[in-house]
Amino acid sequence: MFEILSNPVTLSVIVMCVLCLLKLNVILSLLVAAMVAGLTAGMGPGDIMKGIIEGLNGNGTNALAYLLLGTFAAALSNTGLATILGRAIASVVKERKWVLLVTFILCACISGTLIPIHIAYIPILYPPLLIMMNKMKMDRRQAACATEFGLVAMYVTIPIAYGSIFQGLIADNMTANGMPIELMEVWPYTIILGAGMLVGLAASWWYFRKPREYKDVELADHQIAEQELHWNKDHTVAIIAICGVLFGQLYFDSMPMGALIGILIMILGGAIKLKNSDGTIAEGIKLMGMVSFVMLIAGGYANVVKSTGAVDTLVDATLAILGDSKAIVMIVLILIGLLITMGIGTSFGTIPVIALLYVPMCTRLGISVGATTCLIACAAVLGDAGSPASDSTLGPTAGLNADGQHDHIWDTCVPTFLFYNIPLAVAGFIGAMIL
Repeated sequence: MFEILSNPVTLSVIVMCVLCLLKLNVILSLLVAAMVAGLTAGMGPGDIMKGIIEGLNGNGTNALAYLLLGTFAAALSNTGLATILGRAIASVVKERKWVLLVTFILCACISGTLIPIHIAYIPILYPPLLIMMNKMKMDRRQAACATEFGLVAMYVTIPIAYGSIFQGLIADNMTANGMPIELMEVWPYTIILGAGMLVGLAASWWYFRKPREYKDVELADHQIAEQELHWNKDHTVAIIAICGVLFGQLYFDSMPMGALIGILIMILGGAIKLKNSDGTIAEGIKLMGMVSFVMLIAGGYANVVKSTGAVDTLVDATLAILGDSKAIVMIVLILIGLLITMGIGTSFGTIPVIALLYVPMCTRLGISVGATTCLIACAAVLGDAGSPASDSTLGPTAGLNADGQHDHIWDTCVPTFLFYNIPLAVAGFIGAMIL
């Protein structure tokens, strides 16, 4: 046991998780953890920093995709399409709660696939609908769970837009650690996780079905003005740009290229004014920049850990204690993934870290590529559904708490943690055992 606890990898992961849980910035936590791993392995500070820098390129493509998609999302928001959509939703729902919940799910699903703007639409779309939700006496925890499902389940199961980034990270990092797999081979092994989340969605829908009272608070900044409802040239350009993003991704097999095509179409069509382009890019960086840098630094951290040579030692020591029981090893790996991802707050940035540990251990035990893929995806997603630092929880809170009546921790993080992490862990275990 002492050999495991004193291993540079173990020490660095513990330091990283503790610092994240103490609310130190994730990037700083990863840098400190890399220093701990390198120093305890006998590396010098200069070599450690060199290793971090050399590892940045490992996730460079995905980091660029996030920055460009953030810019594209900011540009779409500025066209007013979300405003039109909000009024259309209000006219269709007509105080039918189940219709509104289905709409929340569909919007979240679309935001990660067909219109890759992730959470950018939520602070614009949700606040104008709060008064209507109050009349329905809808429990906003129900809405948070519905939104979380659409945001997360899509990238876990469908290799389009954010799904191609997430599953591409799994494929790239598994391949880099000695277990080759292609991007399009990932989703058949992760679809069981989507089924687990569907169970959680149904359970949350039933549990939060009882009416809940909220005060009606007028939000002048979020009311949908009539003059904004007229279709104009910018809206048409935005629709064409969305098609351009999909074309670019599918034709060039590149998410950054798709996002760049969408941005260029909006610039050429006048939806993004050249004089305002700096502001649009700044909004995009604000929206997705943190996730991009977390992914870059996570790649640097993984490179330093590999350079220590401590991974093999940790695997040997762990297997000596756990034995050859695949079931026990899988449970432990899932719990480790939960701890790491809850600390970092992003499933995307966690993949390079957990793949570094999972692949060698699974290889040593003879666990199949499919089971390893399922385990890595499960461990990465666990923290995203429930972490206070996750954009998938921060997004719903940003929209549902516009009037100050929805708590981030107790109304978003705790419900999504309970209703998604438990079925995800079970689904991940079952998937790993049968694949």
